Amino acid sequence: MTSTDAAPAAPAAQTFTSLDPATGAVVGTHPIHDATAVQAAVDRARAEAPHWQALGYDGRKRALVRWRKLIARRMDELAALMARETGKPTGDALLETALAVDHLSWAAGHAEKVLKRRSVAPGLLMVNQAASVEYRPLGVVGVIGPWNYPVFTPMGSIAYALAAGNTVVFKPSEYTPGVGEWLARTFQEAVGRPVFQVVTGYGETGAALTAAGVDKVAFTGSTATGKRVMAACAETLTPVVIEAGGKDALIVADDADVAEAAEAALWGAAANAGQTCAGVERVYVHERVYDEFLDHLVRQAKDLEAKPGGQVGPITMPSQVDIIRRHVDDALARGGRALVGGPVPEGARFVQPTVLVDVPEDSSAVQEETFGPTVTVTRVKDMDEAVERANGTRYALGSTVFSQEHGMEIADRLRAGMTAINGVISFAGIPTLPFGGVGDSGFGRIHGPDGLREFTYPHAIARQRFKPAIALTTFRRTAKEEKQLTKVVRGLYARGKK
Repeated sequence: MTSTDAAPAAPAAQTFTSLDPATGAVVGTHPIHDATAVQAAVDRARAEAPHWQALGYDGRKRALVRWRKLIARRMDELAALMARETGKPTGDALLETALAVDHLSWAAGHAEKVLKRRSVAPGLLMVNQAASVEYRPLGVVGVIGPWNYPVFTPMGSIAYALAAGNTVVFKPSEYTPGVGEWLARTFQEAVGRPVFQVVTGYGETGAALTAAGVDKVAFTGSTATGKRVMAACAETLTPVVIEAGGKDALIVADDADVAEAAEAALWGAAANAGQTCAGVERVYVHERVYDEFLDHLVRQAKDLEAKPGGQVGPITMPSQVDIIRRHVDDALARGGRALVGGPVPEGARFVQPTVLVDVPEDSSAVQEETFGPTVTVTRVKDMDEAVERANGTRYALGSTVFSQEHGMEIADRLRAGMTAINGVISFAGIPTLPFGGVGDSGFGRIHGPDGLREFTYPHAIARQRFKPAIALTTFRRTAKEEKQLTKVVRGLYARGKK
């Protein structure tokens, strides 16, 4: 695919290529949009915003439904492109596309219910007022997307921002620009107006987007880059939603279905070659079922191979291989053992699924985000120890608990934005649930009602229905009325037991 196929935001003198990470072959050539081109895209989005907002919820829903239908009809095409740019198996790309379409459908269909004006109680002291609140679109939203899930993740911001009445300028990862262009091109086919545009390039293009006067930035990526984006946005008081890294733990209680827990741990650790922010990187297993769990996990992991055409694809970003290698080497150097996999060869495009045991808790393999198909497995004496260790990193994105009877009890004790019980990453696929973390995993939410409100601001209205019995907000207020106010407040709030 070339840039001419994707209706670029503006002409660009320079170009770059996206590559197939499995082979190094060129997938497509794309423009590098500089600050001038990015500003032009934002200005077009700004000019288009009044029209998009004036369509109202029904009009926007009809437009987004047309886009949804187009994506659904051509999801094989999108999945094939995604597989070439990321290296992930086509089946995984299809699953990602399907989940994104489902979220798009939910956002379009529920925006009015979540955001429309509604009455709220005025309280006893302001009973003469009618109170209401609605959630208004911010204007133009800038979305900076990741390469690991180049459709599902940014669509969690794009779809919800559009449904809420905003226009959007999207900067996809430089590793997956073709996917971003495909989304913008199909939106143009379905809607026919520059409500949603794409700009492509490297980090400088993303930086230009944060400085182009957008009304909010939705960023997904590493914690370090998220901090830089936030610092840049602070210069103009531009609000941000940050979905950053994770070091998610899976806890296995002694009453768990051990075979299911092992299969889930392996999928959570190795699906998408481990390049999942909410994937499984650490497992804490009750000592009573530790050996049984490990037997299941090792046996299944040995049958899984990262290779062209396999269930585990290549590492999309070449520099990530060095991080994975460093974490594995550090774990082994500090007394850990690799029951499956091992040291990562130099020049590797694929990293084999790796199961590490006896790894110290303060090692990089436990404390830092690896973003590869590796997992550490640790024996714990009870769930108190499991929870303490699961909560023992600066990240707090997702988590998983396997227990037949105590799943909710354990989940309630975890410091995480999301928890799956007797499943893995299931929270991400449910459109009604918010997605996001705390700590170094970021803040703000996409998906669900929270995700719609994330791209709005609340507008509160108080309307006087009749004259108040006690005039409060006037210079005509008398000492007698102040005494009456005091009497009323004491009567309402000072009585009763402590």
